Order: sequence, then C-alpha cells, then structure tokens
Amino acid sequence: MTVLEQLGLLKMDFLGLRTLTVIEDCKKLVKENRGIDVVFDENMNDPKVYKLWQDGRTYGIFQFESSGMTSFMKELKPDCLEDLIAGVSLYRPGPMDQIPRYIRGKLNPGHNEYTHPSLEPILNVTYGCMVYQEQVMQIVRDLAGYSLGRADLVRRAMGKKKLDVMEKEKEIFINGQVDEEGNVVVPGCIRNGIDKTSAEKIFSEMAEFAKYAFNKSHAACYAVVAYRTAYLKAYYQEELMAATLNSFLGNLDRIPIYIEECKSLNIDILKPSINYSDTKFTVQDNKIRFGLGSIKNVGILVIEDLVKERNENGTFTSFTDFCERMNKYTINKKCIESLIKAGAFDEFGKTRNTLLASYESIIDCINNSNRNKIENQVSMFDLISEGEEIQKYTYTELEEMDVKEFLSLEKEMLGIYLSGHPLEKYRNKIEQITNINSLKILEIDDEIAMSGESKIYKDGQTVKIVGIISKVKKKITKKNTLMAFVSFDDLYGSFETIVFETIYNKYSDSLEEEKIVLVEGRLSIREEEPTKIVVSSIKEIINEDLELRHIIINITDLEEVKKESLRKLIRKYSKADNAIDLIDIEIDGENRPCGKIFLNDENISEFEEIVGKENIKITGKGK
Repeated sequence: MTVLEQLGLLKMDFLGLRTLTVIEDCKKLVKENRGIDVVFDENMNDPKVYKLWQDGRTYGIFQFESSGMTSFMKELKPDCLEDLIAGVSLYRPGPMDQIPRYIRGKLNPGHNEYTHPSLEPILNVTYGCMVYQEQVMQIVRDLAGYSLGRADLVRRAMGKKKLDVMEKEKEIFINGQVDEEGNVVVPGCIRNGIDKTSAEKIFSEMAEFAKYAFNKSHAACYAVVAYRTAYLKAYYQEELMAATLNSFLGNLDRIPIYIEECKSLNIDILKPSINYSDTKFTVQDNKIRFGLGSIKNVGILVIEDLVKERNENGTFTSFTDFCERMNKYTINKKCIESLIKAGAFDEFGKTRNTLLASYESIIDCINNSNRNKIENQVSMFDLISEGEEIQKYTYTELEEMDVKEFLSLEKEMLGIYLSGHPLEKYRNKIEQITNINSLKILEIDDEIAMSGESKIYKDGQTVKIVGIISKVKKKITKKNTLMAFVSFDDLYGSFETIVFETIYNKYSDSLEEEKIVLVEGRLSIREEEPTKIVVSSIKEIINEDLELRHIIINITDLEEVKKESLRKLIRKYSKADNAIDLIDIEIDGENRPCGKIFLNDENISEFEEIVGKENIKITGKGK
C-alpha cells in the first residue's frame, strides 16, 4: 500500500471506507469472472475513464454521484487528476462560489483571473481560484511574509471562524507587525508592494474560503479513490455495479438507484436462483445475479448450508430434490416460502402459486418419511425396485398469480420490484404529470451532505409525485390529533411523506396500501434528516389516469381557415418537451397518424373550439 493510500485510509469517512471495500470486492469479482488481476494505471490519465465524468455517467463513482457534482463535471470536462482533486475541494459551501471561475480558467487557457498579480505563482494551477488550505498558507507567507508556523495558525483561525483572531491577523496581513524595538516581525502586504485595497480583498476571500476548505492531501486521497472506481466502471462495469450493490445490502433504500443505473448500462439483473446465486450479487455471463442473502427471512447460515450441499452433491434438479436434500439442515418453512416468493425456484417450471400451495404438504411428507425410517417402519417408497419411478409428492397445480400480487410479493422479499414494476408501462405519462421522483429526493440529500444546499430543489417548494402506498403509520400527536407517516414506492425506489391532521381526515379513504396515488405537497429539506414531502393533496388514480391519450380529429368538413388554425395548434403542442400522447387526423373516414403531441384538458378545449367537440374522439385519460 502506498503512502497516499495509507493517508487516505486514515482520513476516509464511512462512505470512503465503504468505497474502498467496493473496489476490493470488484477486483475479486473480476478475478473470479475473467481471470484478470486488476492493475490501475499509475499516471491516472486514461481518456476512457475521464469520459465518464465528461458524459455525466457518474453513478457508482465515489464523491461524484450527486446531480450538482455531475453537472459541474459535465461542464468542466476534466481530463486529469488535478481536475478531480479540485472538483472534490470546490464542491463545498464557500469554495463552490469559485466553480464558474475555475471552469472559465480550465476552458480558456491563459485567461485566468487574479485579484492581484502576486497570486499567479500560487493560484495558476487552479486557474486563479483558491481551492486548498495549503494555498491560503502560501498566500500569507509569500505576500505578507508570515512564517510557516504562523501561517498555519491563520489557517486554523479561519477554519474555526475565530473572528477576534482573524481581525487581528487581517491588520498584520495588510500592514505587517513590528516588535517593541521597531524591528519588523511580519512585513505585511503593503511593505511587499501590494496595495491596501487588493490586500483587503485577498484577505476577505481567504477568510470566506477557509471556513470549509479541504487540504490538498485529503482531496487527493478522495480523487484517487474516485478515479479507481471510475476506472473499474470504464473497464469492468458489471463487476463494479455488483460490488456496489453488495455494499448496500444493509440499506435497501439505495439499491433501486443502482438497479436503475444497471438498466441504463444495459446490464441485466437476473432474479435469485437456488442453483446459481451465492450469498451476494455475482456476475454471470456479463449479467448480475441477485444474491440469496438479499431475500427476507433467509439467513446467512441457511445460505452457507445450501451452497455447501450444492458444491458437494451437485445442483438441485427440482423443488422436491431441494426439499429432500436440505431437510438435514436447519431450514424452516418460512425460509422456503420466502425463496418461492422471491423466484428462486422459477427454473424448475412450477408456478410460484403452485409451490406456495404445495410446499408445506411436501415438507410434511418428507418429515414423516424420515420419522418412519428412524422408527424402522417401511414406507411405500422403500418398496420401489431400483429403476422404477413413482410420483412421490403431489403438487396443487395452479396458474400463476396475477401480476399485481406476483410483483408485490417479490417486492416484499427483495425490497425492490425485480421482474417488472407496476408503474413501468406508465413511465412516460408519470414523467409528464410529475416534477420529482424518489431518485431526485435522494439526490437532494446527497447535495445537502456534499455542499450544504440543493441546487435544483428548495425547502417548501411545491412538488407532484406518483407512487404506490407501501406503508401507513398513524400517530397521535401531543395535541391529541391524528397524523400519519406514509411510505411510497415509485419507479426508482421509495420516499416518505408526512400527512397532518386536516389532510389525513380529508384523504384517509385513499391511504391504503397498494393504492396508486398522485401526491402534491411541499418539500421539507433539513440538513440533519432525510428529505420528506409534506402532503397537501392526494388523488387516487386508476390505470386510465396514467394511460397515454390518443386524440382523433375529423377535418372532413372543416373550412380552410380553421384548418390553418388547427395546423398551428398541432405544431405548437407537437414541439413540447412532454409530447408523448398521440394524434390522428381523420378525412373521409380514414385515419392518418400525425405523431406525438402534448395533451391536457386545457389544450383539448383549444382543439374543440376550432373543430367542434363533435369532431374529436379521445381514448385514454379524459375520454
């Protein structure tokens, strides 16, 4: 381990240590899957790696996942480690005010901006911006003649916001300091040829910057870890995503984010398999296999026994083969039920409904047979000659459960919808009628943690979001009123809402688990707690509400003037960003598709004014 890595381990917070674990797990997966020992490039200048930042594909990259940081990197177009070190340091309260200046300097070489020419030797590497604590120390030393020890005292005073010390040091920084005998102890800026106005401005900039500044060695450690995660994503993306998913096994709230990232990378997530899954996520044929350890009610000891049996005696050939062979281990009915609901036995060709209706009787039959053997009783199975076959167990054959129940049970066991999502077919429509989702809510929390504020959303902002109610927790307040904390699932994960008494009483009939609702409310963004939505209205929606609209306009008998007005209106709403509905024109009984258009109740009224309500047909929502 290098000195830099040792220093990094000392300085890393929990997230950093987690990422170091991800890197090591990824390397092991690459070795197991590809037979390759990962060797990182020493110079850390691979263009393929930096392209991830330039394209904004930073999920899974340490310190660079938040939307604000992603936007910063897309604009900056980093191409060297120095940019990453600066990025880590700048994206914080105080220093982040320098970001536009840093980007201008990066993209326009030779046009750096300096408060005073004397700063150029110190700040040229960061395009005229103060980025590191070490630069503050060098400024007070080079411009005002401070000793190294005293420069460090100034840095500490600024970082700890010691106003009395800083006021004293400001005077010394500008005018210098002499002892009782008139000897110059600190020359100060003015004695060194720097005018008072520039000196005052420089000190103010340092004082504001130093409140939140990193030292460069700390930022460099973070940047190295970030580069290595990006390197793994560039060359071994399946293994990196599997290792990242494994690092969140104890925090299922974040797993959907990385499942969604896998989808964007065209990495298939395979459901858990009794024959092919291990405890954690693994990589098989460039796909990620869900781990058995993520299934509710399935303990690690059971999985260890299962893998041991599989390794010693081969894969399981059927559900009953599994039950027979695992009967000698400490596996209970609840565990087997959970494995069924999670889809771990799907490869054996029986519906989950069939297995759920049959597993208890099959296990009881096996247990009874074992007891008979212990008591030296002969069962009918013992009378079967070698080579003969008999159906030992009876299945209650059932068709598969409906999609809603199928996915609901899978979500209960895995914490996510894996085989599909109840809202997936409505994705486009949901994006049209909402302005936030659970992924963006998590990004708000990441932004707050990184920079102290959210760049996109503000506390109290009105938002609309669609979700499936997953949990309703009622609470009696100190004022003896009833409120509720309601949890939802959407396409990307889960989110929390607060429903106060008045709203609860008004919409209590809609607050039932499994219902799909449109929630409107205001964001509650707090630095010390996860972002929530304070609900102002809840609208229960049915499938038709989320279907795309299809408008058919009959223009057979329409006047030319009105046809021209209609053309303008169609052009207007066809160019909208959320144009996802469909429009056809009907002439003499023949429909002619005209592509996509944005429709809502208001602009449908505009069409009706031109052609008449009797000449319009609408299917889908609002029909």
